Amino acid sequence: MKPSASYDAVVAGHVCLDIIPKLSHAGSGNVADIFVPGKLLNIESTALSTGGAVSNAGLPLIKLGMKTALMGKISNDVFGNGIRAIFEKWKAGDALTVVENEQSSYTVVLAPPGIDRIFFHHPGANDTFCAKDINYGLVARARLFHLGYPPLMRGLFANGGKETATIFRKVKELGVTTSLDMALPDPASPAGKADWHRILDAVLPYVDIAPFSAEEATFMLDRKRFDAIKKTAAGRDPVECYTPDDFLHIAHELLRRGVRVVVLKCGMRGILLVTGSEKAVAGMGAAAPAKPAEWANRVLWHEPFYVEKVVSAAGSGDNAIAGFLAAFLRGSSPEQALAVACCTGAQNVLVPDAVSGVHTWKETMAMMPGWKLRRQDPGKGWTYNSRLRIWKGSRDGA
Repeated sequence: MKPSASYDAVVAGHVCLDIIPKLSHAGSGNVADIFVPGKLLNIESTALSTGGAVSNAGLPLIKLGMKTALMGKISNDVFGNGIRAIFEKWKAGDALTVVENEQSSYTVVLAPPGIDRIFFHHPGANDTFCAKDINYGLVARARLFHLGYPPLMRGLFANGGKETATIFRKVKELGVTTSLDMALPDPASPAGKADWHRILDAVLPYVDIAPFSAEEATFMLDRKRFDAIKKTAAGRDPVECYTPDDFLHIAHELLRRGVRVVVLKCGMRGILLVTGSEKAVAGMGAAAPAKPAEWANRVLWHEPFYVEKVVSAAGSGDNAIAGFLAAFLRGSSPEQALAVACCTGAQNVLVPDAVSGVHTWKETMAMMPGWKLRRQDPGKGWTYNSRLRIWKGSRDGA
């Protein structure tokens, strides 16, 4: 840790309060039978939890032993007080920006038995979050800064992403390592219609680590390919229809735009790591690896851990990011960082919420060796290392 660092990480961006009524006695499993006008639905209880990237990545980082500050924008209202109360249990609510005359973001999550979840989301103060809402004095005392979900925050994708670019430029000027996570926007929404090539070109030169999902990255960089894959999927998970070359193409496009370390989340296919030159890795800032050569020019693909029954995938991508960043901050090798990312992502899908599944660092280390992997075959040009349980690309280390 740099001498002046008080925090391992600052996690900023989208934050909301999730309101989840338990509808276990809602009925038949048919939407038309359950949600009938005038019908009274009794619920057993209502769970309140925090959601968004700040919670879903930040709290798991804390659970994994990283001293982390959580930085989002809320209002001084009932929902905002709920968010603060939950964060304060983790001793992590001091960095929130609290404003008047706005409403805190919240999501009502309806999950009747046998029916996919229905979300009623109000973006609230997330839409006005901008560069001035970042506490740069606090960020300067951290090794790593992670921002999540600009596509869900109007102020961060408007005007060609000017506010997001300003945030990352200022953070890089502080010498802090940067990480950016996106979200897949509704194609018909203002975010879906934004010029993401322009936004990424403005932002990515200041981004060290890009833990993007394959789908959101393809949507933003190659919309025609995204639409073609979605059409081919015909109702299946589109990630099943991506080829290894699709994943590599997107990763190299992100590197070309300035990213130093690409962590491409490929859902049920695992996670791909592609990194830049030794010079690029060495220049990543306060959290740069002690051995840049170990992280330079890597092409690695880690298979997902096998889960017999997925309870919920909500937040699994954020949990995987937390696992990767925790390992990176601890000085792990690229191979181990990918393994931890896949493990924390798998821990998440075993529980219904987005945070409770993640274990401590010690517990995670203990469970990985005996946990079976869901085997993949990337095809020609990839070599499997059975000792490290990881695939290496033909240009790994080149």
